[in-house]
Amino acid sequence: MKSAYSYLRVIGYLILAFLLFELTIDAGDKMAIEAYPIIGLVLLVILFFAIAFEAIIGTVRNTMYRALSAEAKERHDLAKQEREAKRFKKLKAWYHKQLDSKPMEKEETIVLDHDYDGIKELDNNLPPWWINLFYLTIIFAVGYMLYYHVFDGPTQEMEYDREVAAAAIAVEEYKKNNPDLIDASSVEMLTEESDLKAGKSIYDTNCAVCHRADGGGGIGPNLTDEYWILGGDIASVYNVVAEGGRSGKGMIAWKGELNPLEMAQVSSYILTMQGTNPADAKEPEGDLYVPEE
Repeated sequence: MKSAYSYLRVIGYLILAFLLFELTIDAGDKMAIEAYPIIGLVLLVILFFAIAFEAIIGTVRNTMYRALSAEAKERHDLAKQEREAKRFKKLKAWYHKQLDSKPMEKEETIVLDHDYDGIKELDNNLPPWWINLFYLTIIFAVGYMLYYHVFDGPTQEMEYDREVAAAAIAVEEYKKNNPDLIDASSVEMLTEESDLKAGKSIYDTNCAVCHRADGGGGIGPNLTDEYWILGGDIASVYNVVAEGGRSGKGMIAWKGELNPLEMAQVSSYILTMQGTNPADAKEPEGDLYVPEE
């Protein structure tokens, strides 16, 4: 004989198996069933055996019940009814108390005089669960007011600023762990000593031959003054390094030789040469670059 408990047991078996897999199998940041799809097949097998087990148990119980005499069946049914009546007795009593509803045979005691085409109105009490929930909302409102308006709890603006700061940290961490995602639209000035040292090494190897080791300019323009041909901000310098300079002027695109992080490092190092005034520097070229406020 099937019952709701059989279905609940089958669901319980599946949940228990799922939790055991998740707790015992190390799948890193993923769920075990995501990292190892075979677990899904195993759960299906467990489901099959759980259903089969419940079906076998139900069949055995049904066979034994049919083998009973009429008197034994009656005693069995009475005992079952008593067990069902006692099961969750306190919970059922609490549930009915929360409803506070009148039995149909006693509805005459709460019928109002209102009558609309034979439809009568009952003067039911508000359910206690609804009243208790209403009181809880009042308590919550008082606590909310005290926390946020009396004891200086965080305002929405403060929470927003906190989340923006946390997001900025996460973005920086993401950029640090994914340097190949840098491009001219997202590059930022690098100020860490390790980045500038790496940028100097790249500059000395690839750029000094045209711009001089001190940046004073040779075949290429002077990198130490405030005049720039294609822009003097980090994004413009990065773009020139990546895509090359003016057509026919000799500046090649380095994106095939350097990765995005290396181009950001050398671009940042080039900007640190501003104002160093090396001896015999080349005359300024281009336009005066004034940083935006």
